[in-house]
Amino acid sequence: MDSMPEGTSTGAAPEQTHAPAPRRIKRRLMGALIVLHALSLAAAAVLVLRSRGGEAKVRGEGDKVLLSLSPKESVGWVSIRGPIMSSEGGKLWERGAEQWARRIEQLADTKGVKAIVLDINSPGGSVGAVQEIHSRILRIKREKKIPFVALFGDVAASGGYYIASACDKIIAHPGSLTGSIGVIFSVSNMEGLFSKVGYKVDPIKSGKHKDIGSPARPMSAEERQILQGLIDDAYGQFVQAVADGRNMTPAQVKPLADGRIYSGHQALELKLVDGLGDSVDATKLAAQMGGIKDDKPRVRRDTERLNDIFELLEMRARLFLGLSPAGVTLTSVAALPRGLLYAWSGGW
Repeated sequence: MDSMPEGTSTGAAPEQTHAPAPRRIKRRLMGALIVLHALSLAAAAVLVLRSRGGEAKVRGEGDKVLLSLSPKESVGWVSIRGPIMSSEGGKLWERGAEQWARRIEQLADTKGVKAIVLDINSPGGSVGAVQEIHSRILRIKREKKIPFVALFGDVAASGGYYIASACDKIIAHPGSLTGSIGVIFSVSNMEGLFSKVGYKVDPIKSGKHKDIGSPARPMSAEERQILQGLIDDAYGQFVQAVADGRNMTPAQVKPLADGRIYSGHQALELKLVDGLGDSVDATKLAAQMGGIKDDKPRVRRDTERLNDIFELLEMRARLFLGLSPAGVTLTSVAALPRGLLYAWSGGW
C-alpha cells in the first residue's frame, strides 16, 4: 500500500490533550456538587417518608378497608462517640454537641418514640459542650416526659458520665471505664524551649491577668489561685449534677469524685450505674420505662442514618477531589482546645 502524502488527513481524531488543571478541578467540583445534591435530595425524601411513622395496616372484609396510619411505638437511639466538643463548621452532618443535642430533640419530637437510649462512648470534652447536651436532656424529660437510658461502651468518663447523670437509668458493661468525675485545665510552660530557640513573647495587655495561662512564662501564685477558683466552681457544678441525677447528696458524691476511673462493675457497687448489661438490655429497659409492651421493641435511628449518609458523601467528595478527609486530626493532648474540660486525659 502506498503511503499517504505528507500532510494528508486520514479522518482520525487528533490526539487529545489533558485539560488545564484549573479546568479539571472545576469540572470535578461541579460533578461532586451535582452528585451530592442529588443524593442529599434522595436521602431527605427517605427521611420524610420514614418520619411519618408507622406502617399502613390494611384490614377489611369485602369492600370495607381500615387504614391505620398511627406510628409504631419505638425506642429512639442516639450514639455519642468521641470527644464532646462544640462543632466548628456548623454543618448539618457534623459531629458536635449542637448536632447531638438536636438529634436527641428530633427523636423526642418524633411520633411513636416513647423512650431514648444514649449510647455513650466518650472520654468527655469541653465544659460548655457537655453542659449543652446535659441541659437539653433535662429539658426534654421535664417538658415531654420521655425517659432516658444511658448505655456505656468502652469509655463513658468525665463529661461522658456528666451527660449520663441526666438520664433516668444507666447501664454499663462490666468492663466499661467510667467515673473520672472532675475538671482539668491544662497550662503548658514552654519558656525553656522558647529560650533555646531564641523565641520571646512580649505581650501588650490591658490588665495584668490578660495573658493568664501563657506558655511563655511561669504562672504566678495569684494566677494559679484564680484558675483554681474556676476549677473549683466547675467541679462543684459537676458534683451537683451527679448528685441530682443519682439521688445522692454532694457529700456522698465527693468521695467518689477525685478524678479516678472505675470499671462498670465497680461503678455498680458505688451506685454510679443502675445495672450491667448490653444494648439489648438497655433497649428493653427503655421500652419498659416508656410503656412499650413489645418484647422486641423497634429501635429508631433515622436521623443518625441521615447524618451518616451526609458524612459519607462529604468523605467521598473530598477523596474524589484529592483533598484530605475531613475530621482527621491529632487526638493528642496538645491538639485539645484550651479551657475547662470535663475530660479524662487518659482517654484521648
